[in-house]
Amino acid sequence: MLDMNVKQRTIQSEITISGIGLHTGEIVNMTIKPAAEFHWYKFKRVDLEGQPIVAVDADNVSDTSRGTTISQNGASVSTIEHLMAAFVGLQIDNVLIEIDGPEVPILDGSSKIYVEKLLEIGFIDQEADRDYYEIKDNVAYIEKDRKVEIIAMPLDGYRLTCMIDFNSSVLGSQHASISNISEFRAEIASSRTFCFLHELESLLNHNLIKGGDLSNAIVIVDKEVSEDELNKLSGLFNKTVEVANEGILNNIQLRYQNEPARHKLLDMIGDLALVGRPLKGHIMAARPGHAANAAFAKKIKAQMKRDKNRKNMKVYDPNMTPVYDTVQIMNILPHRPPFLMIDKILELSDTHVVGLKNVTMNEEFFTGHFPGSPVFPGVLQIEAMAQTGGILVLNTVPDPENWLTLFLKIENARFKNQVTPGDTIIFSCELLEPIRRGIARMKTVSMVGDKVVSEAELMAQIVKVKGN
Repeated sequence: MLDMNVKQRTIQSEITISGIGLHTGEIVNMTIKPAAEFHWYKFKRVDLEGQPIVAVDADNVSDTSRGTTISQNGASVSTIEHLMAAFVGLQIDNVLIEIDGPEVPILDGSSKIYVEKLLEIGFIDQEADRDYYEIKDNVAYIEKDRKVEIIAMPLDGYRLTCMIDFNSSVLGSQHASISNISEFRAEIASSRTFCFLHELESLLNHNLIKGGDLSNAIVIVDKEVSEDELNKLSGLFNKTVEVANEGILNNIQLRYQNEPARHKLLDMIGDLALVGRPLKGHIMAARPGHAANAAFAKKIKAQMKRDKNRKNMKVYDPNMTPVYDTVQIMNILPHRPPFLMIDKILELSDTHVVGLKNVTMNEEFFTGHFPGSPVFPGVLQIEAMAQTGGILVLNTVPDPENWLTLFLKIENARFKNQVTPGDTIIFSCELLEPIRRGIARMKTVSMVGDKVVSEAELMAQIVKVKGN
């Protein structure tokens, strides 16, 4: 049973949370405020001139080396993932975060305190439906060198599974999962960040983690540590430091045996807020990190854009009354069978044209492309696009029979699905700019039903036939 609100929601009133930035060591004050529908998550740097806005968006990611940093309008905000996870986990859609520093407070290294503070003030449902993006087709991200694999699959819900494996004798291989976003609060929110002792030493040597006090991170010790090293750490953090039986520093006790894996899942939930909308889907990740999460969010955003474009594409009825039939097309174009690639013109205006081709097994090229597996050649799809666009360009002269259309350039050609005998292809061409001196630049898309099969940007010029 799903437990996913259908209405967008924001917080009932503003709330201020203060704390230390993990890497800057500076006190930061954040005031989280209610926001309007479709606002999503945005930061306002109130300490900078003009109070610039930084939107939580995959396109604004500027650094993922020690957390997720976003930058926009000359401002940056870092270590945003734990706060974002709290918003997503509590199904909060719209907030404005006013912050007076460059880094979100680390607090206890998890989302727990953020969740508790937000629950105290409560939420309010808004009028608009929640703007879910539903994963319709598998989206995958792979980094072979780091053995990172992330895949999103269709699911009417939000299920996440995470596996980590650092080849560590102490940490080993761990898994964590939730089958519903409502489980975040109880199962994931309190899982704290972790690092290895050698990473801690390196960060200290580079004058980082100035806000670290060993109360907000699990420190994993997978090598032998001398007394001198432990004494040095004790002095730095003003705390007696020892190695516990679990192979971690004795700074804190584990909240879960697989707390590191749960925290990686928390990070992934927070980083995927970069998509800009709540998700529906099953996401499985092996060895994820902030860089991979951000790259994966970009892939989902790109898929969202493609889906939006597909929704805006008109599906034409091949039986509609044509503007031009085949005979009329041959009165305009010089092409003749077997090289006439369009059968009908369905729409025609000053800026666009729509053509149609019925693909049959009688096409001569199918005898060699390919025997036993007939596929309509991509290069001929481009030719058919050009002939369709030629109708548009020739429509600008009073005597089209006296002109030829010549190719000048093909750019960004992509072939996405095969075309086979029995298909009806619809070619849509739209001007990218006004026609000048007989030169036209067109965006062309070929579809079979509601499926895009190819697309390209074409440049062509009409020239008068010599002697006419």
